[in-house]
This record gives sequence, C-alpha cells and structure tokens, in this order.
Amino acid sequence: MDGTEIFKIDSQIEFDAQALKVFKHQFQTNAVYREFCSYLKKSDENVTQVSEIPFLPISFFKSKEIISGEKHPKTIFTSSGTTGNETSKHFVNRISLYEQSFRKAFEQFYGKVEDYCVLALLPSYLEREGSSLIYMVDDMIKKSKHVDSGFYLNNLDSLRDKLIQLDKTGQKILLIGVSFALLDMAEKHSLQLKNTVIMETGGMKGRRKELIREELHDILKSGFGVPVIHSEYGMTELLSQGYSKGNGIFETPPWMKILIRDTEDPLTYQNHGKTGGMNVIDLANIDSCAFIATQDLGKTYENGTFEVLGRFDHSDVRGCNLMVL
Repeated sequence: MDGTEIFKIDSQIEFDAQALKVFKHQFQTNAVYREFCSYLKKSDENVTQVSEIPFLPISFFKSKEIISGEKHPKTIFTSSGTTGNETSKHFVNRISLYEQSFRKAFEQFYGKVEDYCVLALLPSYLEREGSSLIYMVDDMIKKSKHVDSGFYLNNLDSLRDKLIQLDKTGQKILLIGVSFALLDMAEKHSLQLKNTVIMETGGMKGRRKELIREELHDILKSGFGVPVIHSEYGMTELLSQGYSKGNGIFETPPWMKILIRDTEDPLTYQNHGKTGGMNVIDLANIDSCAFIATQDLGKTYENGTFEVLGRFDHSDVRGCNLMVL
C-alpha cells in the first residue's frame, strides 16, 4: 500500500474505508497480527466495520517484530523503558510516512513551524538512542530555520535568558519539554511569557513524583507566566500525535482516532464520557500495526476530542506521555 492516501481523509466515511483497507493489508501481511486476529476468530473476510477490528495489545511491541508488508525496516524507534524492563521496538519501513504525519498534524493545529522558534527541553530523550520524539523535534527545529532553535540539556539558565530575549521581541516560540524538566525550569525561574507555547510531552521518568495533570499544569502556568499549558500525546509505537491546547483535552489529525474499550471486556466499547482503556487507530502505522490497545485510561467526547486519565495499575511506566491518577 502507498499509505499517503490517508493524509487526504476529510470525513468519517473516508476514515472508515481507509481503516478497513489498512486492516485487510495488515491481516494479510503481518504474521503476528494475523495470528492474534485468528485467535479472536476475526479475519479480512468477517470484519466489515471498524468496530469489529481487533486491537493488538501494545505489549506485543516488546516481544515481537510487528511488521506489515516487506520486512526491510529502515529505522527502529525504541522506548526508554525502566530498569529491568524490556523496551518496545517500532520497526519503521518508510520514515517519510512519519515525517508527513507529524508535519501535517502540527501545521493543522499550530500553523507553519517556520513561524516559530522551537526550543526543546528533552534531556532524558537526548541521552539515549532511538527516540521517535527526538526525531520529530529535531526535524521541527531544522524546519523552523530560526537561528535560535535548538535543544537544551541541563542549561536552564541559558534557556531562561533565551526565552526572555525572544519573547520580548514578539517572536512566536514553542518550548516543548518532558514534564520533569519543565517542572525543574518552572521552579527555578519565574517568567512572564506572552508569545510562548509551553508544551509538555508527559513523563516524570522516575526523576520526580508523579502528579495529576491539573497540579502539573498549575505549577507550569505559574512558573512560566502563561494562561494554559499545551500537551502532546504520542508514543514509540505510534507515528501520529494528538495535541491539547489546554485543560488536557486532546484532538487528533484526520488519520488518527481514539476508541475507549471496557476495562473488564476488551472487545466491548464504552460510550462517550465513560472511562476505559484507550484503543488507538493510527493509519500512518501502515507498515507496522495501525490498531493498538494501549495501557492508558481515558475517555472520548462526542466532538471527537479525548482525555488521558492515567494508566492501568499493572502496566509498567512507559517513557512517553503518562501521568497517573
């Protein structure tokens, strides 16, 4: 499959048609997914609507090679994991699909990245190989073409000075960071920013006590002097992201969708507004698996937005975008 047709989706009917097309392709060419579907007595012959598509547990990415189509992955993204735990591996055959996905999604929600100076506070991700988040942000930094765009590791004083200098000029700034590093910054320096988007990617990574979203965002709003905190919802196993412009309410690009499953019966779906396990359809994952049952808890709303409320107690602490209740 070419894959790029997903970026032309502009209706629910088109999304459903593409999802069924991708399911058929992955059932036929992904041995691990086909075996999983067969166990549930599902196949490309008896699945006729999206609600019947099986969702592969995200834990399979730790123990199996989840590849659809030709087995020639050009890139392997890995999760950070925690000590003693296996890491997830996402085999990416066409990095161009990932690039199109994150570029088009960012532009949909925030406009052209060239309008921003992109500053990244992602120390834990920079200190290891294989981070899909670092790949995305590095591309954004390069595409911004702003002389001051770049990564910061532990030099918070330099970051403070740069933020103050740029913000005063009216330059639009995106500061994207992992939660614990943004907290360190907010507690060390008191700023009053007027032209800066603060975007957290979640994750304390064992560096700080986990906080509920409201508490985290209140500290960050106070420290940076901004009215709202933005968030990014993504993970190693996906090639698409959801974005929140405040209050923890996320939106997805047209080729991505969140469904909520019953925590007691994973094959049954919850109605809007009801809490359950989050299933993600990411049609950019055409060379891997586009239908993933995550270990996150959340809820959806009728307008297509969603919230992330925490994670299942038995799941391990994933390195990207997880805050517990």
